[in-house]
Amino acid sequence: MSVDLTQGAIEALFSQSHINNPVLQVLKIREIVVSQGPSKYRLALSDGVHMSPCFVLVTQLNHLVESKLLSPGCVCMLKKTNESYLSNKKLVVVVLDMVVLQSAEETGGTIGNPRQFNAADSATSGRQVSDVSSSDTEAASMSGDTHAASASSMRGRMENSPMKMSPMKASPLKASPMKASPMKVSPMKASPMKASPMKVSPMKSPMKVIPIENLNPYVSNWTVRARVTSKSNIRHWSNSRGEGSVFSFEIVDESGEIKITAFNNEVDKFFPLVEPNQVYLISKGSLKVANKQYNTLNNNYEMTLNANSLIVPCQDGQGVPTVRCDFVPIAQLENTHADTIVDVIGVCEEVGDVSVINTKAGRQTQKRELALIDSSEKRVTLTLWGDEAQTFEALSNPVVAIKGARLSDFGGRSLSAVFSSTLMVNPDVPEAVTLRAWYNQVGHSLHSQSLTEFRSLGGEVRTNWKSLSDIKTELMGHSETADYCSCVATVLFIRKENCLYRACPSTSCNKKVVERDGRYHCQKCDKDFPDFKYRFILSVNLADFEDNQWVTCFQETAEALLGVSADALGCLRDTDEDAFQEVLRKVTHTTHVFKTRVKLETYNDESRVKVTVLEVLPLDHRQYSRRLLANIRTLSCRT
Repeated sequence: MSVDLTQGAIEALFSQSHINNPVLQVLKIREIVVSQGPSKYRLALSDGVHMSPCFVLVTQLNHLVESKLLSPGCVCMLKKTNESYLSNKKLVVVVLDMVVLQSAEETGGTIGNPRQFNAADSATSGRQVSDVSSSDTEAASMSGDTHAASASSMRGRMENSPMKMSPMKASPLKASPMKASPMKVSPMKASPMKASPMKVSPMKSPMKVIPIENLNPYVSNWTVRARVTSKSNIRHWSNSRGEGSVFSFEIVDESGEIKITAFNNEVDKFFPLVEPNQVYLISKGSLKVANKQYNTLNNNYEMTLNANSLIVPCQDGQGVPTVRCDFVPIAQLENTHADTIVDVIGVCEEVGDVSVINTKAGRQTQKRELALIDSSEKRVTLTLWGDEAQTFEALSNPVVAIKGARLSDFGGRSLSAVFSSTLMVNPDVPEAVTLRAWYNQVGHSLHSQSLTEFRSLGGEVRTNWKSLSDIKTELMGHSETADYCSCVATVLFIRKENCLYRACPSTSCNKKVVERDGRYHCQKCDKDFPDFKYRFILSVNLADFEDNQWVTCFQETAEALLGVSADALGCLRDTDEDAFQEVLRKVTHTTHVFKTRVKLETYNDESRVKVTVLEVLPLDHRQYSRRLLANIRTLSCRT
């Protein structure tokens, strides 16, 4: 089987001329072992006329070499490439995508009689480069010996340098210094700077504007033209290594999007410059593999600004999109794994009030919940936090789009804004126009089904009511995700043993402490404290008209049920046993609404359903009676 190579492709690639899908033969493959990360491979490729060893395989394609699919002698097609300069100013071609057309066995040997391509004859840099020994430089580059390559390149420059005719070499050793003073033939008269190769240094070549999707750590001298879609606030930190500040922003162009982060000095430099929805020319940032724990964008890389980075406002924003979203229908969220990052757009039907909650770290933050509906006729709850929760305004059921929201299984299916999320109200996108037309014509009159079973919005309680027997008969909690339900139940018994424990007094730590030598040691904090705080872990047996169930109440829910704080009850237990017993007795035989989380858990190879109380509410007998009457009417219609 014969394959025709694309003659002239090597010269075209190294003169940065456009060539579409060139077919080349692999002559050599050299592995370059790096201290960190995967190995890199350099390729020597031939078009049958010329060959060059200056091709670098992007690490995402290493599997082609490791699986022996790409080997010396095979024929391949380069589908996507990019040019880059090494530290010694040598041009290399980075192979971003390729396919193997013919194996080495099928090819049967070297095609044609290729000769070494001389980069000095090409228009790559628009200049005449010095006559460096290509064989020495190639050997050093292919072996990863940058010192040898630099030395070889330096020899080539020294051979052609005007300093070769230094008068010190032409001056006879026996001559009197007065007769042949080097000052009389000072090299300043014919300054080598006039012919110095530094005058046309390749570093002065203009940067290329490339698409975001082509950015990777192997590309240099690049510039992207993109629009800022979101910008975070400045965050400050302080730890054992010092203090610092950070902010980030996201940019988008026609090809893709990428996250950019700035630290410390770069925060002061670039934060006032960068504005959302503006277009900029950005260059000289550092690229690395994206940390998907904090980066929700569809890009394998992210950028960090440094002292050499440039951000220049661009007046021409034509063709640069304002946002890039991959919207998921709300109905599809039912079959999407929890903790997935998604883009969702919907009409805001309900807006809850702003509430203040305490985080696990002991800080207070604001929270607000929205109910979104789309043309799939399903609803979902979106939770906003902090400033976004306070400043959000919902007038006339706006279309709300959230980019990069986290999907949770709390209460069925719900969405939550995270640090990198972008909230847009009535965005200028086609999906918003279509959704608005649907809601005005049809959606406003529909009774949609909510994916979030358990939420309170605007005072209206939407609850997944179950009896205690339903938890067992319906095998709730046995699936991969937890189930949530509410029940009306009466407290039968409270287990007073181990209902309290001594916890670490630190604000952000609730671990149990161990008393030793009159002090209390926390293994998590690895510190000794003079005191402790009490925490609830209350086991309660509930009963309704059908069954009974053991449930667990932690700190906030236990305090709401008992009506006393953990520290107060702990003090009573230590000082007044009768008063302690009276607090528990008063709660017995009282009826409440318990909102619960049901999940099958395994401990010591034993699986059992654990029911955790999330919230305790007083029973509204009027509303409860209305619900019972509605259930009776429903059952009557069925019979």
